[in-house]
Amino acid sequence: MASDLKDKVVLVTGASTGIGAAVAKGFAANGARVAVHYGSSSDDAQAVNSAIRASGGVSDAFQADVRSTEEVHGLVAKVVAEFGALDVLVCNAGGLVARRALPELTPEFYAEVMDLNVRSVMDCCVAAIPHLVQSQGSVVVTGSLAARMGGGNGASLYAGAKAAIGNMVRAYAREYGGQGVRFNAVSPGTISTLFHERHTPKDVLDGIQASIPMKRLGTPEDCVGAYLYLASSAMSGYVTGQVIEVNGGQLMP
Repeated sequence: MASDLKDKVVLVTGASTGIGAAVAKGFAANGARVAVHYGSSSDDAQAVNSAIRASGGVSDAFQADVRSTEEVHGLVAKVVAEFGALDVLVCNAGGLVARRALPELTPEFYAEVMDLNVRSVMDCCVAAIPHLVQSQGSVVVTGSLAARMGGGNGASLYAGAKAAIGNMVRAYAREYGGQGVRFNAVSPGTISTLFHERHTPKDVLDGIQASIPMKRLGTPEDCVGAYLYLASSAMSGYVTGQVIEVNGGQLMP
């Protein structure tokens, strides 16, 4: 248990499924009050919310399109209005959008991928930083193994976006370290989620699994500990500007 997370207010974006859902439940299990954000998956978000409450946790679900600056600022304002503070921001919302080869890339597709994966993180941080300075809080961003390895076929923009996030974390860590706010990232490897169900053929996943030293794909639950560690000042109070790789040995930097 990360005892210093008890009663902390944690906003997890993209928390209706996959890693985000597991992370939201993990924070709640450690006593945090959790804002479960979702974009369009209302039923899934309410299921996460209900599971947290059924276990004795405190949470509520909040809808917003993270591609909209206005909605992101509204999201943070609603969370603070309901819970009275914001201690931890987990920027998890994002996605591949689609696999497209280089000749298929367009300015419109570029904007769609970057808005979802990069600008959304920037907007969340802009909206949250006054509250995080006040609470001496922290930000944990979801990166990707693709940031270091370039991603699979058709994932060049997604990989580039996740690489950008890593450098944003480092920049913001330098900028706000003196004000008591820490910025870090968790970089999952190949995790069994809807992401790969939608975008990665089974034979490709089988090949990836065979190449991983631990001989299995990751699960969302495998990632939770890294987020809790980075959010806990007791455990990682002197850790900022870092990217933690969670990939079963798929990459050993």
